[in-house]
Amino acid sequence: MTQGDLGQTIGAALPYLRRYARALTGSQTTGDNYAAATLEAILADRGAMSEASGPKVGLFRVFHGIWASTGAPVVDEDSGPRAAAQARLGKLTANSREALLLHTIEEFTLPEVGEIMQIGSDEAGQLVSLARQEMADAVSGRVLIIEDEAIIAMDLESIVADLGHRVTGVARTRDKAVDLAQRDIPDLVLADIQLADNSSGIDAVNDILASIGHRPVIFITAFPERLLTGERPEPAFLISKPYSEDQVRSAVSQAMFFSSTETLKA
Repeated sequence: MTQGDLGQTIGAALPYLRRYARALTGSQTTGDNYAAATLEAILADRGAMSEASGPKVGLFRVFHGIWASTGAPVVDEDSGPRAAAQARLGKLTANSREALLLHTIEEFTLPEVGEIMQIGSDEAGQLVSLARQEMADAVSGRVLIIEDEAIIAMDLESIVADLGHRVTGVARTRDKAVDLAQRDIPDLVLADIQLADNSSGIDAVNDILASIGHRPVIFITAFPERLLTGERPEPAFLISKPYSEDQVRSAVSQAMFFSSTETLKA
């Protein structure tokens, strides 16, 4: 692979590496620091990705080597949501959350997850299953869904309910979303970007958080690359349309578990 090809490949995969890093750490700043360290490692050793089955797998594998060597830390807080997340993290089986995110959110196959984490594919599958169960059992709460397409909203309601959470309401517009959030304060907001009246799901979420305080947020969009630019605060959990049930289940469990995801500015 030429230097130009390498740069192009890394450039295309970098937004998704940053998304993964933020989801692991619960912080955009900390996640981006890990992504930057990954790029520095590759620049120092251009062959670091050469033994992987594919360029994207190689990029994530280099990241994981750094992540594992530093003890897989998350943002350290003495109190508040992140402190609660720290306590929950201590009860999870080692490496299970990483395997779950790689497989469900980043859509790597189990053999690729194993290659990235340098474990067998069978072990990767076991970690994914274990993480699903442990996170689902760890915490439950109230979820507000902001989605203007009725069929998708119904599907999201079903997935959220199956996880043991209560849906506080479904909003099709910005104003309705704010109204529902104030009537029944959610623990998590699951929001589409483009709403029925051409209002913005991002604006709706910012209005809600200004009104009720910090809450974890998951955004859903058909164009994730437009939001993963590095030019402004970004969501730790961003699901691409069309989504899979596994992606939603993983993101909801992660966001509820962490209770500390960052959101976009308008």
